[in-house]
Amino acid sequence: MIRARHSLLILAGTSLLMATACTDPAMVNGNDPRQKTKQGALLGGLLGAGLGAAVSDDKGKGAIIGGALGAAGGAAYGNMLDKQEAQLRQELDNDRIRITNTGDRLIVTMPQDILFDVDSAAVRPGLRSDLLTVADSLRDYPDSSVQVVGHTDNTGAASYNQQLSERRANAVADVLMQGGVSFGRIQTFGRGENQPIADNLTDSGRAQNRRVEIVILPNAA
Repeated sequence: MIRARHSLLILAGTSLLMATACTDPAMVNGNDPRQKTKQGALLGGLLGAGLGAAVSDDKGKGAIIGGALGAAGGAAYGNMLDKQEAQLRQELDNDRIRITNTGDRLIVTMPQDILFDVDSAAVRPGLRSDLLTVADSLRDYPDSSVQVVGHTDNTGAASYNQQLSERRANAVADVLMQGGVSFGRIQTFGRGENQPIADNLTDSGRAQNRRVEIVILPNAA
């Protein structure tokens, strides 16, 4: 019965925390510069509470301790991503480069049309400076791993598109390493035409699907 009460208290506290976050005017309006920090704390707290309850004999106490530790870790990750996002937005002087902060990672999306010539895996000289800017940021925030993911549209043979996406991801990773990012932090993937984000039936949709994503993932504590 005591454990059941603990669980009810935890669920009630969690519901209150989520309700508070969702009704915060700054969060609702998207004007809070620390929005991802708060979301990271919330997510970390929820995950920590669940893990703490699962591994502890005293479920209520374990959930409370796990929630507190998880919230602190989640807030730290979110704060780092908020700062790195702000730095990248300030220093990348290219309005075609998109930066997405999901709260647990940053995704820097570069259209392949600006990175490469048609049917080429050689990075255009004009885009090297933007990639080196990303490399500088990665060196400023070393406690993360990096995934470079190449994508194509569905024009042409799927096998060729797969190979092209791999070569282009490797080319971007090479520039990041030339900018001082260590080899051990970077993984490359080619997804070919398998993960479109827009309709391949239109020119504009295919252009969106041709992209390279640099995914920045904070390392676990």
